[in-house]
Amino acid sequence: MRGNLNIKTEITKIHYNKDSKGFIVKLLEFASLFYGIGSGLKNLLYDKNILQPQKVDAFVISVGNITTGGVGKTPVVSEIAKYFISKGEITAIISRGYGGKLSNKNINVISDGKNIFYNAILAGDEPFWLAENTKGAIVITSKNRYKAAKYALEKFGVTKIILDDGFQHRKLHRDLDIVLMDSDKGFGNEKLLPAGPLREGMEAFKRINRLVVVSKNIDHTRAAKLVKIMSKKMKVSTQVCYTEPDYVYNIKTHQHLPADVEITALCAIGQPEQFFNFLKNYNIKEKIVFDDHHIYTEEELPKGIIITTEKDAVKMLNFNRSDIYALKLKTNIDVEGILNESKN
Repeated sequence: MRGNLNIKTEITKIHYNKDSKGFIVKLLEFASLFYGIGSGLKNLLYDKNILQPQKVDAFVISVGNITTGGVGKTPVVSEIAKYFISKGEITAIISRGYGGKLSNKNINVISDGKNIFYNAILAGDEPFWLAENTKGAIVITSKNRYKAAKYALEKFGVTKIILDDGFQHRKLHRDLDIVLMDSDKGFGNEKLLPAGPLREGMEAFKRINRLVVVSKNIDHTRAAKLVKIMSKKMKVSTQVCYTEPDYVYNIKTHQHLPADVEITALCAIGQPEQFFNFLKNYNIKEKIVFDDHHIYTEEELPKGIIITTEKDAVKMLNFNRSDIYALKLKTNIDVEGILNESKN
C-alpha cells in the first residue's frame, strides 16, 4: 500500500491501536490533558447553563460522532433529509464545509434544492455529495451554524435542519442529538485527542439521544451484538445502520464494472480499510491512500482502471480520463425509528 500521507494520518493509526507505546504516544497523552481541560470546560459551561445555545424556529437534528475519522455520517444525513423531504418538509443540511475552498466564514448555499452552484473542490467533497444525492435538500456550508440556520429559515422557510457533524457544536440548540459509532473501530484506544480519537470526554455521552452503530461489512453480527451492549450500557435508544457495497460504476458513462477486473483501489477517507474490503470481488493490484479530503491532481493518479469512493470521485469528474470508477454503497437505516417522531 502506498500514498501521500502526513503526520495526521500516522497519528490516526495510533488512535486505533491500543498496544501503541513509545515517546510519541507519551507526548500525545500529555497534550491530551490540555485538550481535555478545554473540552471539559466548554461542556461544563453549557451543562450548567452559563453558556446558552441559540434557538431557531425549526426542528434541529445533529448527526455527529464522538470520534474523529470516517464513521459514515454523510449517508445517514442524506437518508434523514430524504425522509423529511418525502413528508413534505422543507429541509436544510448545514455543514462546516471542511476541505472546500469556499470560505466558511461566509454562508455558502451549495444547493437550493434544485440547482447545485459549486463543484466539489469549492464546496467540499461531502457537501457536494449531499447536494447531488439528496434531491430537494438545501445544502449550506458555514462555520457559524446558527447564522446559517437563521439564513435557511429567512431565505427558504425551512422546517427541518440537519447539522452534518454537529455534535460538538453546542452554540446552536438542537432537538435531537444522533451520534454514530463504527462497529469495528468503536472508540479506538478510548483516549482523548490527540492521543486517541475521542473528541470529548465521558461527560459528552449523557447528551446523546440516539446512538447508531454503523456496520460497513457484509456480516453484521458484530454490529447487532454491539447494539445490545451499548443500549444497556448507555441506556439510550440504539440501532444499526447497514452499509454495504451495491455496484461499481464509471463516473462519466455510469456503466457498471464487472467483477474480477484488475484495478487500483484509491481513496482519501478516514477508514480506508473498510473501502478496500468492499472490493474483494476485484483483482486489486495496488492500494493507494491519501489524507482525508485530499484534493487530487490528474498527474498523481496511476494508469489503468481506478476504483475510488464516491466522496473522492466528485473531485475527479473534470479529469480527462474514462477509466475512473466509483463504488456505490447502499445504506439501510430505520429513519423513522431513530427520529421517534412521537416526541417531535
